[in-house]
Amino acid sequence: MARLLIQHSTLNTQHSTFNTQHLTLNKMKKLLCSALLLAMTLAAQAEVKLPKIFGDNMVLQQQTECNLWGTADANKVVKVRASWNGKTYKVQADAQGKWALQIETPQAGGPYEISLSDGKELKLRDVLIGEVWICAGQSNMEMPMKGFKAQPVEGAPEELMQCHDRQLRLFTIKRNARLQPVDSVSGSWQEANSASVREFSATAYYYGKMLRKALEVPVGLVVTSWGGSACEAWMNKEWVKSDWLKAFPKLHTPWNEADVKKYQQRCPSALYNGMLHPLIGYTMKGVIWYQGEDNCNRYATYADQMQTLVNGWRKEWKQGDFPFYYCQIAPYDYSLIKWKNNSALLREQQLEAEKRISNCRMAVLMDAGLEYGIHPRKKQQAGERLALLSLANTYGKKGLPDFAVYKSVEFKGDTAVVSFDRSKEWVYFNNGPKSDNFEIAGEDQVFHKAQAWISRNKVYVKSEEVKKPVAVRYAFKNWVVGDLFHDGLPVSSFRTDDWEVK
Repeated sequence: MARLLIQHSTLNTQHSTFNTQHLTLNKMKKLLCSALLLAMTLAAQAEVKLPKIFGDNMVLQQQTECNLWGTADANKVVKVRASWNGKTYKVQADAQGKWALQIETPQAGGPYEISLSDGKELKLRDVLIGEVWICAGQSNMEMPMKGFKAQPVEGAPEELMQCHDRQLRLFTIKRNARLQPVDSVSGSWQEANSASVREFSATAYYYGKMLRKALEVPVGLVVTSWGGSACEAWMNKEWVKSDWLKAFPKLHTPWNEADVKKYQQRCPSALYNGMLHPLIGYTMKGVIWYQGEDNCNRYATYADQMQTLVNGWRKEWKQGDFPFYYCQIAPYDYSLIKWKNNSALLREQQLEAEKRISNCRMAVLMDAGLEYGIHPRKKQQAGERLALLSLANTYGKKGLPDFAVYKSVEFKGDTAVVSFDRSKEWVYFNNGPKSDNFEIAGEDQVFHKAQAWISRNKVYVKSEEVKKPVAVRYAFKNWVVGDLFHDGLPVSSFRTDDWEVK
């Protein structure tokens, strides 16, 4: 019996030892798992993170100090190595893990790699060095090569069959209206091919295609646009003036989340916050802009708005007076959407903006509108005319044509004599020796259709109904097919008076 008790006691002791060992093993396993999880967490924290605008297939601006920024583990040293020069750049992240530095870029070329690390390496592959342009605006900039519903882009099928170009890279910012500025956007860099170009801005694509052909370097295009967006929506809240907000009678001052949800792309500063602010600092060459249709009903402040927008972007980008090229809105019958104002008044404001803003030029589209559609099909003309401005004024290409612009008028008896600036060649009517787009008025301010003819670079205008003219207007209406040209390019609509337009 005693022996049995001893054996039982021994078994209990062994069992207790086994349990103790088992518990120890479980603790060790838990500790090991915790340690592994901690290591994995630390490794995840250590990985450098970049905004979406930096990624595989991107294009960096050539021959400059390119900005690069992101996040990492707090206070860690971030190392950046560029394969084109083998240099390693170092910067310490701040207490919030934010860091920023500049890397020197060579002449156009690639593909290259960029390695980043604060403990775990991140590689950006297939990076090209070339020319980078921001492409912004509303629906006529947004309109993809595939068109909108029942609204095609002229020549799209033919272009999609031949658009593949590994040296042309595309990035589209997804729509995002926000009350407060954000730091990143959604999207990715893609090579130009039939699939990517089909979904990409047609105006921007034709612009980039022409730069690629003329410059023979890689080109990167970043499109940030939203159909129906107001000029005010693309500005920092601090720049928006109270008199610009009269078109938004229900908008609170200051506006709130409900306003952003209601007005979206028309809410002042909402697109600046969500679709432009994350890009500011991305080193680029310049900006192309196609916007204005939404501002037709509040045209009077548009030149002022554009000047404020351009100056504000330049101040925040800190790249000096970078080039800013924009499309004049094309003619369209706005009465179809029951808008009362004559859109020629907005075109006039766009013409005025060109005079006010340095290193800023306008591409005229008087011949490229659509009577029954606010989205013209002729996107190739828009993109290529913007490219013309860039090639002549930014890249210094010689021998290119220029847009003539109204200069002055002189009245000689019953005839008005109109002169033009930037008219190295003769002006002419595109459809023959006559034009039906001129009107003339006397002191009674009543306009009559006029005869018009040309001698060298002057247009002569008269009407049998106006014996003593004091004012001339050309194509100053919503819908018109512009026919006054210079050197293959249309002349903007204009007027010589400042009377109320009915």
